Amino acid sequence: MIPPDPGQPAARTSIRILLVADHCIVRECLCAVLAQQRGMTVAALAQSGKEAIAVATRLKPDLVLMDLALAGLSATDAAHRILAALPAAKILMLSSSVGADQVGDSTGTGAHGYVAKGAACTDLMCAIWTVMAGDRYISPHLAHASGGDETHAALWQRMSVREREVLRRTAAGLSTAHIALQLSLSPKTVNSYRSRLMRKLGLPNRSMLIRYALRHALSPA
Repeated sequence: MIPPDPGQPAARTSIRILLVADHCIVRECLCAVLAQQRGMTVAALAQSGKEAIAVATRLKPDLVLMDLALAGLSATDAAHRILAALPAAKILMLSSSVGADQVGDSTGTGAHGYVAKGAACTDLMCAIWTVMAGDRYISPHLAHASGGDETHAALWQRMSVREREVLRRTAAGLSTAHIALQLSLSPKTVNSYRSRLMRKLGLPNRSMLIRYALRHALSPA
């Protein structure tokens, strides 16, 4: 799934989101942000893990956006129970912490992504579209803080040879046309590879893709 084209009619109904946070101000702020997004609807709110399970079971949302630091029943336990009842649902965790253990806990429950509360709204939107497309998402700076080399190695293994070649050349500052010429591809195909890379790496735009490549010292092939 990709974000809907503003110039075209919606191809599907909005993503129905269950928002789970035990602080009222967090819920209200996130609701305000999501209300401005085309193709997304906050279907319900919950303030605890126990309530989230009950609401999710009843409403069957497409996505559960859940604060990792819930009082009472933990978010990881709630996520596990929700996914047991609704295996098609996607779960995206929010947290102010960037510890490797917490990232591991969230993905270990079957959650599909992890976003820091301090991330930009564009990071959150990218995370939502990424997990709804079937890929996992970890905010780039969280991946770095929670063991960047290991994370990068795993992501590198998931890339095809062509994706690696496009990533290296993008990091070198080559234009789409130049990359297409070097790899005997069409510019449209190069853009497709680049879009796929951004989804796999959880990056919202080309600039972040270049920063990722430079941080990991990827040089031109």
